[in-house]
Amino acid sequence: MLTAITAHITTNKIGRKDLLFPLGLLDHAAAAASAAADASSAEIDLGLTEPNAAGRVYRHGTLTAYSMGPCRCEQCRNAYAVYRAARRAAGKDNTRTSRSAGDPAGHIPRSWFRHHIWQPTLQAADLPLKVRPHDLRHAHASWLLAGGADLQVVKERLGHGTITTTEQYLHTLGGADDTALSALLSIRRSSRDV
Repeated sequence: MLTAITAHITTNKIGRKDLLFPLGLLDHAAAAASAAADASSAEIDLGLTEPNAAGRVYRHGTLTAYSMGPCRCEQCRNAYAVYRAARRAAGKDNTRTSRSAGDPAGHIPRSWFRHHIWQPTLQAADLPLKVRPHDLRHAHASWLLAGGADLQVVKERLGHGTITTTEQYLHTLGGADDTALSALLSIRRSSRDV
């Protein structure tokens, strides 16, 4: 095998930064593999899959058997792998790039945040209660409303779609009636001064 690769490099004058197998060769190889898979599954009856939840069965070695079956036998996996390779070679499916914590897009994976930020912070604070990040969001909204912030402002700040979602945070305000009366009195006083 090594001698065959060495001969290929020498024959095609491939340098250190060149592709060992150009994309044209890969496209032909993928097409040949696809044709071979189609021919082999057409020649050999692989049978039918087990019935799925809806009671339907599919022919082994097909995309339908892999996706709808869902069958994970070697023939069905190979059919799906050839299909995906052909799509990637045609540029239809771009592979996702992995993200890191320092990603300029600003995305921090939930598990990374939980393990590297949240849990060490809770341990350093030595809190007796289990505190979730959502608890901080709830406290933030409740404190804003207790401080007299407008309900619409809090709605926009939390990104709620409707004001009724934000109204759920009003139940935590013990002195809400007193705050409302104080606001009414301050408005009445300011209108008398004018």
